[in-house]
Amino acid sequence: MRALWVAVFLAAVQPAEATLPGKELFDAAGCAACHRVGGVGGNSGPDLSLVGFRRNREWLDLWLAVPRTWKNDTMMPEFALKPAARAALVDYLASLDGPDYHPTPAGDPVTRGRAVYLRAGCVACHGAKGAGGHPNNNVPGDAIPALAKVAETFSPAELAAKIRRGSVPAAKDPAVSAPLVRMPAWGEKLADDEISAVAAYLLSLGADQPREEW
Repeated sequence: MRALWVAVFLAAVQPAEATLPGKELFDAAGCAACHRVGGVGGNSGPDLSLVGFRRNREWLDLWLAVPRTWKNDTMMPEFALKPAARAALVDYLASLDGPDYHPTPAGDPVTRGRAVYLRAGCVACHGAKGAGGHPNNNVPGDAIPALAKVAETFSPAELAAKIRRGSVPAAKDPAVSAPLVRMPAWGEKLADDEISAVAAYLLSLGADQPREEW
């Protein structure tokens, strides 16, 4: 099924892919079947409303070129785009840095926090229910930390402050390329009560993973 989807996409866009703007390529590829932007689209892949804020252009280009090199069990197809088309998609995705994100309505903090965790794209790095395991280069363990044991390390105020200011992972080997993925300063995009709700959600999670520093 995945191979058929890629074949249909390539047949649709390759004749004009060098001239299509990134948003039109995104639409032609059917990316919205899996990804939401501004509340529109599917839920099987991460919400992309803030992907330009939480991912840099280098990572976006690498992911679009060879997603399985970065994450070998991803469901993301490899579309074999030409460099110009891939660059147009990177331009579009990099532009998604907040205008399409709308604050999550108030409600029970844990329920609301889970909604923000999904809509802001935290799940793309830290996994469903904070299970972690998503790759990052040149970091200990070669993966982004799990969050299921943050209650053992952080108070609610400390965790909210950590989310608000962001985090840059320490390189495992300073002599090679710096890690491509870092946690952005979510205080620049999320309201304080949204951040507090995310902290409440994370502190509510179970503990199936060993404690990790992040």
